[in-house]
Amino acid sequence: MKALFFILFSFFCLTSCKKKEIPTAENAVIISERLSYKNDGKQFVLKSGKFENSFNSSKLGFKKVVLLNSSLLGFFTELNLVDRIVGLSSPEYVFDENIRKAVASNKIANIGNEQKYDVERILSLKPDAIFTNYVPSFENTYEILRKANIQIIFLDEYLETTPLNKSKYLLLFGELFGVKDLAEQKYKSIETGYQYLKQLASKSAEKPVVLCNEMYGSQWFLPGGKSAAANYFRDANANYILAENAEINAIPLSFEEVYKKSENAKYWVNIGAYQTRQAMLNINPNYSKMKVFQNGKLYMINNREVGMANDYFQSGAVRADLVLKDYIKIFHPELFPKENLYYLKELK
Repeated sequence: MKALFFILFSFFCLTSCKKKEIPTAENAVIISERLSYKNDGKQFVLKSGKFENSFNSSKLGFKKVVLLNSSLLGFFTELNLVDRIVGLSSPEYVFDENIRKAVASNKIANIGNEQKYDVERILSLKPDAIFTNYVPSFENTYEILRKANIQIIFLDEYLETTPLNKSKYLLLFGELFGVKDLAEQKYKSIETGYQYLKQLASKSAEKPVVLCNEMYGSQWFLPGGKSAAANYFRDANANYILAENAEINAIPLSFEEVYKKSENAKYWVNIGAYQTRQAMLNINPNYSKMKVFQNGKLYMINNREVGMANDYFQSGAVRADLVLKDYIKIFHPELFPKENLYYLKELK
């Protein structure tokens, strides 16, 4: 399960009344390079990566759906669509308390996990559609579900490299579930807040050097300079150590390479959940050699966790504004001196 990443409402009030056109091309709504859809009133066509769904527009306004990954739950909670979910995989990764209770009371069926889905139970639920990231090894399962005339909608939102593009998936869910106006309102609010925060951060004189992630085995996988994480750091007016890199994917580096590149780092973010810094050293004693470990500030993404569930990978997938605000609070604490972090937590 991809257990897959904050808030200024006063500014929203100044701009929420302005109607903004959604970009289109030949009547198609363009979410990103990966995702677009078109509804001419007769036929709905969705293009997501290499996949395409096409069905009669009369089927829109889905009433019963199944989710095969929890990273999409944030879109359902944001648009008040939880009551449309009839089946869900791996509920142990669900952060939202109401959804966990619904699974416990069988109002939402537990349909297994990525190791093995309960296909018979999924079929018995007779969903209008199934939402999932594409996993090649489950192609046989997908084919069984297709033969039952169930729409399988593949959404790889985690591959989006621009934070707001991921939030913009709200527009697609609004179209699919018949809550288009609400979806547009929610997205505009997030977009407006994000742009305001970005502009606010840009006025800060300091642009601190930032390191992220940790070592796994013998390599340190750092997000490429064009990745979503790098864009968050850039928009928060921070100097990410791989900011000049032109890759989207993670870059594997040795400890020595990261040690050298992070020599001037003031902040180290997106690390795992630890109780103490000593616990980090128990995993990798080499961290003690790094200046950022000795003198900098370290932050984990575990401020909103319940068991194995982390809200950063659910609501954080939608609320790009809240994620950005957390990073700005960290890199430029003078801008929000009295506000607490939402998703991240400092490791003392």
